[in-house]
Amino acid sequence: MSWTFLSRFAVKPEHDADFAALIPEMEAIAAAEPGTLAYRFYRRSEPNSFAVFESFVDEAADQAHQANPASTAIIAKMIDYIDGTYTRDYLLPV
Repeated sequence: MSWTFLSRFAVKPEHDADFAALIPEMEAIAAAEPGTLAYRFYRRSEPNSFAVFESFVDEAADQAHQANPASTAIIAKMIDYIDGTYTRDYLLPV
């Protein structure tokens, strides 16, 4: 069974453009990782609000993604830009 979820969050208004500028690189890194089925950011209708759809072959692939040296610095910046916390909705196959 895949490990799939949608994370929703807001970014600090002064860092909206900074956050958005990191997205293409993160998507490219994730796409090249073994075990990644899908990884795509979306802008939500609320101001300064984003979502990321992530799907991995399993939880271990998600953990490997988070620990990938190619993306850890980018992930750290993105987390700094988040305003508050995020909500993660796990999606189960029907």
